[in-house]
Amino acid sequence: MANPGTQKLSVLEPPVVGSVSHHSIDLSWASEENQARNGPSANWTLFSVEEENSRTHEYSTIYMGYGTQYTVEGLEPSTSYKFRLKITHPSGETKYSPVVIVSTAREPMTGKNLHRAIIMNDKEELARVLQSGTVNVNVPDTHGFTPLMVAAQKGFASLVHTLVQHGADVNMKTSSGKDSLMLACFHGHLDIVKYLKECGASWTSRDRAGCTPLHWAADGGQLPVITHLLEDGCEVAVLNNHEQLVQLLLEKGADHHVKNEFGSGVAEMAKAFGRQNIISLLEGKVID
Repeated sequence: MANPGTQKLSVLEPPVVGSVSHHSIDLSWASEENQARNGPSANWTLFSVEEENSRTHEYSTIYMGYGTQYTVEGLEPSTSYKFRLKITHPSGETKYSPVVIVSTAREPMTGKNLHRAIIMNDKEELARVLQSGTVNVNVPDTHGFTPLMVAAQKGFASLVHTLVQHGADVNMKTSSGKDSLMLACFHGHLDIVKYLKECGASWTSRDRAGCTPLHWAADGGQLPVITHLLEDGCEVAVLNNHEQLVQLLLEKGADHHVKNEFGSGVAEMAKAFGRQNIISLLEGKVID
């Protein structure tokens, strides 16, 4: 008769693999006796889950108890792990299951992956991140810039198109009120400016300082963008006292004699609001 305390190696079913994420694996197993666990625990079958060390190939116990399921946590993504089940009967007899090999899932995409793809102008990576369905296309970076803002600022037209097609909000703003159109205007990316306008961006949008896309184009010295904005019907207002913008418009040949619906021209409005610097610019234009 065998010694009850002697290890006896015999085959039983390996743990059943359940849900697998990038950092956890669910394992479960059936009780051989389907025991009701009546009476003292000394009469229950004890279960142990053992994990192999990938370097030493030795097994160590990561779970021991009377339950029939266990979640292994704190794992590395995209990594293979080996587990086996050990049962210890009340008599002291032990059995081991065959080893089960499980690989954790790939780490899910995050906003960092999305912004990294934009900064690197990586079309394939951008498509992969967006297709994962795990990242908000409008997720801001640490500076409050959305991926669309960054792409518009850098002039990555192809990425801008892709982002908009995946639902990027063309009118989303930073805490200071800047939007993608303003950034594209400032940096002179006319093709992106036109596309954003077609997709719903507005010439009348203002940041918290009251500046419009036209002001941003003027600040950037982007005359081709300014020309397009005016040709597309963007209204110019001298009331913001934006001297640089007025100077550029005059240099471009803007007609300062044009009157509004109330019969007031640029000079009249500048005088009415005491914009002496603007008045001086206009008077200089008249003298020339």
